[in-house]
Amino acid sequence: MNRKAVLCMILCILMILPLAACGEGTAHQKQLFAMNTMFTLTAYGKRGQAGVNAAEATVVAIDAMSDPDVETSTVYALNHAEGAQVNVSGQVAEMLLDAQEVYDRTGGAYDITIYPLVDLWGFTDGRYYVPSQDEIYIQLGNLCMDLLTISKFPTSGTYTVQFPYYGKLSFDSCARGCAAKYAIDAMRKNGVESGIVSLAGNIQTLGNKPDGSLWSVGITDPNNPSGYLGVLSVGEAAICTTGSYQKYMPSNPKYHHVLSTMNGYPTTNGLLSVTVIAEDGTMADCLSTAMFALGQSRAVNYWRQYGGFDMIMITGDGQIICTSGLLEEFDLRNSNYTLRYVE
Repeated sequence: MNRKAVLCMILCILMILPLAACGEGTAHQKQLFAMNTMFTLTAYGKRGQAGVNAAEATVVAIDAMSDPDVETSTVYALNHAEGAQVNVSGQVAEMLLDAQEVYDRTGGAYDITIYPLVDLWGFTDGRYYVPSQDEIYIQLGNLCMDLLTISKFPTSGTYTVQFPYYGKLSFDSCARGCAAKYAIDAMRKNGVESGIVSLAGNIQTLGNKPDGSLWSVGITDPNNPSGYLGVLSVGEAAICTTGSYQKYMPSNPKYHHVLSTMNGYPTTNGLLSVTVIAEDGTMADCLSTAMFALGQSRAVNYWRQYGGFDMIMITGDGQIICTSGLLEEFDLRNSNYTLRYVE
């Protein structure tokens, strides 16, 4: 189900973003499977091949350090440190620092130490299971983002991380955005001026399209994930989506993968998906999950208080709520939805 949705999304993007044929607009493209999804890397121009090669190496490296099931990964080391300090790279520290910031600002609604509970429900491996109240209660007691500490050593550029022995974390809600961000950075460092990284729920762009126009990104219809309900026009940006249609238990009721840190169950706040548009891919990925967890009213209040991003929220009663920064950028294509803007 998930892989089929990923392929449909890629086809949708490719229809909206046709590849140029020659000259400075020549497209160089590579696909790879990482972080349990398909990455499509596209770079334009004479340096395009070097750009996608560098981007691929970057995605592979971040995947290797963020997989909790791989014994050589940084996340595995953190989850098995039993309370000891662990040295981490700058990219891992960046994910942790962004996650901490969003955790603090959402009052704990976004918490990457919820990983054991997500695993208990079977959303990590597809072995779905509805836990008992006692099982949920135990795992909620192991949330410990507030006790995680990060120390930096300026002379070496490295960081150490420490959190309680009982804690376990996952970067599933931010690693893809981080990988896309650094893949784009790798393209830029190799002389690419126009490129795009696309994967399930995440798009990150470099510059504008080769002809100087804006990128057109389809926003998935959560009620029909093989299609899109509107088109977003952007320049260089990160676009990250969290939706109940992306990963869910085929049951009645349909349990999805975004769990509440309050009661341990999938959130039920009327939202079907949230798309965040921001400059930074890591933060955009964190925020899409966080805003989905908060629900419409609290997400709008968060945006008003902290800013730095725009978002598109799609509700179960057929509404599309856009923040005012997207007034000229979003084009509704589906008459089954009602569009409104908030300021």
